[in-house]
Amino acid sequence: MTGAMDWRGRVGDVWAAEWRRTDRSLADLSRHLDAAMASVAPERGHALDIGCGAGATSLALRTARPGLRVTGVDLSAELVAVAQARAGDAAGDGLHFRCGDALTVAAAEGPFDLLCSRHGVMFFPDPVEALASLRHAARDGARLVFSCFAERAANGFATLADAVIGIAPPQNEGYAPGPFAFADMSQVGAWLMESGWQADSAARVPFDYVVGEGDDPVEDALSFLLQIGPAARALAQAAPDERRRMETALREALLRYRTDDRIALPASAWIWRAVAHGNG
Repeated sequence: MTGAMDWRGRVGDVWAAEWRRTDRSLADLSRHLDAAMASVAPERGHALDIGCGAGATSLALRTARPGLRVTGVDLSAELVAVAQARAGDAAGDGLHFRCGDALTVAAAEGPFDLLCSRHGVMFFPDPVEALASLRHAARDGARLVFSCFAERAANGFATLADAVIGIAPPQNEGYAPGPFAFADMSQVGAWLMESGWQADSAARVPFDYVVGEGDDPVEDALSFLLQIGPAARALAQAAPDERRRMETALREALLRYRTDDRIALPASAWIWRAVAHGNG
C-alpha cells in the first residue's frame, strides 16, 4: 500500500530525484493521455492536475491550451519544486504548482472546468469520497480525464519482480491505495457514478514502459528498478547475499526485453473520461 505519508516523504523524494526516468517510463502512455485531455479541454477556464508530480501533464496541457489556467498539485514538496523549475518562465498567472492535498486545493481554488491526472488518483484512502469532493469542485459540465494502471498481471514492471525476486503478489482483500487500486474497470465506473460523475469512456491502452536506455540499458534499467517499483523495497530490505542473487536474476530477466539500446516492459493502463452533470 502506498499512502499520503509515503508521497510526502521517501517515495516523493525518490520520484523527484528520478523524474527524468519516471517521465521516460510513462512517455508512451502520456501521449495518449495528453491527446485525451486536449480532446475535451476548453480554450479558457481553470484546470486542476491531480498528483502533478514533476509537472509533465500540467506542462503538456498548458502547451495545448495556452489560454487555460492550469494548477498542478502534489503532496511532495520535492516534486513540486521540480515542476516549478521545469516550468521556468512559463510559470505565472496561467500555470501554478501547489504543494498540498489535492482535495483541499480543489475546494479552495475551484470551480474547475477540467480535472486531470496521470496516475495520481489511485492513492486516495477513500476513492468515492475523493471523487465526490472533486465533483463538488467542478462546474456542471466539467470534464475529468485520468490514467491509471490496469491489472498487475498486465504490467511487466510488477510481474518481473514477482517472478525473478520471488515477491508474492498482494492478495485482493478490498480496496487499498496503490498503483493498481483503480485497475478494476467495473469498480471504477461504479465509483464515478456514485460520486456524481458520468463516465464517457474507459480506453485500455497497452504501452511500452521504458526502464532502460543507452550504452548499457540493462544497468540503467536495474538502477531504475532499484529505486522505483515493487522490486525496490524487497531489494533494499534483503541481506547482502540475497540482494546479489536478486540483482543477478533481475539482470538476466531484463536482457530478454532488450532491443538495441532500449529495454521496454509491456504495460497496460486505462484512460478514463467523465463529465460532471447536475448539481455538484
